[in-house]
Amino acid sequence: MRPKSFAGMRCSVAGALEAIGDRWTILVLRDLSLGLHRYDALRASTGIPTTTLASRLRNLQGHGLVERVRYQNRPPRHEYVLTEKGRGFWKVITALREWGDRWDLAGCGAPTLELFDQGTGRALRLALVDSSTDLAASPARIRYRPGPGADDAVRALIDSINQGANAWPQQ
Repeated sequence: MRPKSFAGMRCSVAGALEAIGDRWTILVLRDLSLGLHRYDALRASTGIPTTTLASRLRNLQGHGLVERVRYQNRPPRHEYVLTEKGRGFWKVITALREWGDRWDLAGCGAPTLELFDQGTGRALRLALVDSSTDLAASPARIRYRPGPGADDAVRALIDSINQGANAWPQQ
């Protein structure tokens, strides 16, 4: 059974899910963002079936997240490189990794990968920041408002959310 398409839904999350498609694609994007570029390396890292990997890479190309680039002429060989749009997905991967680490969803007892500042060596974590001050925002202060693309349904949803006591998930 083919999953329902989210195309045409007035929601950026739905649009992103339409472009990504499934969990294999997220693992492929993870590995591309970590520096793997060759088909065999992606397959070995994820354990993804060959036909599934080919399909996911075509989908990523079709949505402009990945480019197929020839690196050898004889015999012809290609690698896969993230576009600017694809490189922007690292925040989603980081958020998923941090959530998985917090709840030990891999069952390892500790994180398997950490981000750190190259200059200070201190650990880094994803945060929402004020666009003017670059200061991290406390979850208690975060609220929603309609964006320029909002329709009446989105405005009604946001009004409903903002009337509730918990407009943002508390940490």
